[in-house]
Amino acid sequence: MNRIGLFVIGALAALMLATSTLFVVDQRQVGVIYALGEIKEVITDPGLKLKLPPPFQNVVFLDKRVQTLDSPETRPIFTAEKKSLIIDWLIKWRITEPRQFIRNNGVDFRNLEARLSPVVQAAFNEEITKRTVQGVLSTEREKVMSDVRLRLADDAKSFGIEIVDVRIKRVDFVADITDSVYRRMVSERTQVANELRSRGNAEGEKIRADADRQREVIVAEAYRDAQKIKGAGDAKASILYADAFGRDPQFAQFYRSLEAYRATFRSRSDVMVLDPNNDFFRAMQGGAPAPRR
Repeated sequence: MNRIGLFVIGALAALMLATSTLFVVDQRQVGVIYALGEIKEVITDPGLKLKLPPPFQNVVFLDKRVQTLDSPETRPIFTAEKKSLIIDWLIKWRITEPRQFIRNNGVDFRNLEARLSPVVQAAFNEEITKRTVQGVLSTEREKVMSDVRLRLADDAKSFGIEIVDVRIKRVDFVADITDSVYRRMVSERTQVANELRSRGNAEGEKIRADADRQREVIVAEAYRDAQKIKGAGDAKASILYADAFGRDPQFAQFYRSLEAYRATFRSRSDVMVLDPNNDFFRAMQGGAPAPRR
């Protein structure tokens, strides 16, 4: 039993020694070996590695993948026209010099981001102040990002990193400028709308005037044609009346008397004061001869 116990204890001690001296470097990481607080070795190749047990040596790992830093806060930047813009940016970076990175920032990425953010913001300030709003928004947007990346190259080396990419995510006016621009856009659109309404009203008046003119012409032509037809009808009726009355003058006289009575006594309230022996009442008194059959 003593031999077995000693064997188990020895095996455990060997395992603990191996555990404290062996470590694995992932392909996404960089291994940094410290010896008594100083950087002893930087391991970039992945695989199983060997070191001295603590406290003689220990190892820390750094992520060597591309990292993203977003603008922590939005501050207004003045353009060449003295217009205030809000720029939201991001940068892509990765560690290229682990020793330099650790000396300047330690092993916590937040330390780097806290120091790098003001540098990036200052670089954007330098580039934005040289350009107009139109340039920042469209024509020179790519140039701004490339120039900021060039400005950051030297500072990035001092941090032990490389700037992979610089991007502008959003460009906007500050609140008061945004309201002013919005009001100006509303005014411009209102002016355009008023012009279109004026043109529409003018076209409408023109169309209505043309329609009225055509209506007057059509009505006048219709009245003219109606008068022609009516005149032709009256002429034909006159010929028929004359022919009929010529055949029987007494009937014609009687018919005219009836027409006169109809026109005279159109309303019950009509009153006439005449001599009963007046010729006007001859047809009522039977004075007119009976018509011939």
